[in-house]
Amino acid sequence: MKYRAEIDGLRALAVVPVILFHAGFELFSGGFVGVDVFFVISGYLITTILIEDLENQRFSLVSFYERRARRILPALFFVMFVCIPFAWMWMLPSQMKDFSQSLVAVSLFASNVLFWKESGYFDAAAEEKPLLHTWSLAVEEQYYVLFPIFLFLAWRYGKNRVFWMIVVMAAFSLLLSEWGWRNKATANFYLAPTRAWELFAGSIAAFIVQKNGVRKNNFLALLGLAAIIFSIFAYDESTPFPSVYALVPVLGVVLLVLYADKETLVAKLLSTKMFVGIGLISYSAYLWHQPLFAYSSVIWIGEVQWVRIVLILLTLPIAYLSWRYVERPFRDRARFTRNKIFVLSFISLSMFFVVGISGHLSNGFQDRITPTAHYQLTQTPELFNIECLERYPIFANLSTCRASSFNEPEIALIGDSHSHALYESLAARYSEHTVINLGVWSCFPFVNNEHFEKNDCRKKQIQLFNFLETNTQIHTIILSGYWGYLASGGFDTRGVGWRLHSNISDTDAESFIENASDFFTNLDNESIRLVIVEDVPDLDFDPVECGDVGLFRFVKSNCTMSNESFIERKSQVDSVMSRLTNIFSEVNYVRTEHIFCSEEGCSSLINNETLYRDGDHLSRIGANLVVNELVKTLNE
Repeated sequence: MKYRAEIDGLRALAVVPVILFHAGFELFSGGFVGVDVFFVISGYLITTILIEDLENQRFSLVSFYERRARRILPALFFVMFVCIPFAWMWMLPSQMKDFSQSLVAVSLFASNVLFWKESGYFDAAAEEKPLLHTWSLAVEEQYYVLFPIFLFLAWRYGKNRVFWMIVVMAAFSLLLSEWGWRNKATANFYLAPTRAWELFAGSIAAFIVQKNGVRKNNFLALLGLAAIIFSIFAYDESTPFPSVYALVPVLGVVLLVLYADKETLVAKLLSTKMFVGIGLISYSAYLWHQPLFAYSSVIWIGEVQWVRIVLILLTLPIAYLSWRYVERPFRDRARFTRNKIFVLSFISLSMFFVVGISGHLSNGFQDRITPTAHYQLTQTPELFNIECLERYPIFANLSTCRASSFNEPEIALIGDSHSHALYESLAARYSEHTVINLGVWSCFPFVNNEHFEKNDCRKKQIQLFNFLETNTQIHTIILSGYWGYLASGGFDTRGVGWRLHSNISDTDAESFIENASDFFTNLDNESIRLVIVEDVPDLDFDPVECGDVGLFRFVKSNCTMSNESFIERKSQVDSVMSRLTNIFSEVNYVRTEHIFCSEEGCSSLINNETLYRDGDHLSRIGANLVVNELVKTLNE
């Protein structure tokens, strides 16, 4: 196969936008199309090689797979090997478990399937996956496995018929991608059937070049280059992909392959030393950039643009070293024979598979972290009290019914998942009593009307009142919940966990107060003491990544949320709760904000111990502090 310098230059045009896109530069909002450029180039080169082998009767699957192994696996294995110790040092158990699963998936050439099941490519969680980019390698590897076999079996029908078979398959794949982005967007992005047409586009170009040669046409070559550049700057995360939109960069590459003869302006540009140099190391650059960016997201809290700039500057020299001392040596048949390549590949794949399986089964090697950190991060509620469930079977379906030691319950904790977070601490403080937990996840005795209907809360409220009427020995009811959510009925997703919609509408506030009033009025038991616990601040960062978790991790910030980020939502919730407690003056309202917030902001840490287990649920340590305040009120 004749070397084309402009193809290496085209690789540079593909990899640089991908890196800049992942670095967060909005100008390169469509930089992800660089992957599509790579697909077309791969389809073109592989098909050209296979056609020449078939026509010269030297086709061999073993030889083909050997060439692919030499080209792809050494650098990939080296990157995976380097990633492991950093994952061990820096990743939390949940992150390490995900990373371990990706090691297994890459070993099976199926990482695109794994990431399809886990999350979308543009999701915030994807930023912390060092091997996320291997999904595109998996698509190519699946193409390498199947396409040569197809070509070999179909070749007997003649080159012209094979060409049209590929055209038909490409058309079907393109139509499937059009259906896919509308119905199965994540699968459409990751899986080979909806990506195959891009590789087939390169294959079609290979047939045309093999028949007619590379033509010289400055206009069409410039048009192809313009199409690629246009998509890099005009597309963004909202662009359906792959779809007919992907035809722009794909056909742009095809035009360059067909018409960028070495005498054209585009070929001369792409053949310059800078473009060719970057193109030669483009594979290593692609492999290294994602782990660098992912680990920066793992060890630094928040967006640190200067870190990304430094990492971009590091990517190319690291890629050069990887190309010079890993890629090139393994392509030398004198140094590494076919048998050595296959044996080393098998050993490496097996090793990564074993490490990955071990990480999965051990929940991310959770024993790496200190006992204190393990307690903070993996704490789970106590088991249900079986006697309690047998005594009150209705709550087996209504909620979790638990008691520290079973007697007739005297203290009832009612709420949602936020009340569940307090239960163990509360039960421990009142071990001489039976504290029963009647909270219902994502529900509450009083919420706005929309939430009542959505979660069947009215029915659960009736069940709760029936229970309280028949258990008159209950003398204290503690109400705890995600008040802002229950009052507004909605969330906003902001990349890390959940956050409330900023505004509680007047309608939602009125229905919340009305339903709360009905709840307090219908209790009809003057001897019951009622206490409402102020909700905790819902954070705008992931608190699990803060504090001393026994790993070599670095934190950019002090894990504090600014008051400005919290005060607007808090003020609206305070207004609603103030109106409610003014109506029912006998209800005690326990303030907890001072535990978490000061003039500097709201922190997730005290003495380097995390108070949260996610963005709005408390850890046992945080729950202990809230219960301390609650006990002060109950003892008054």
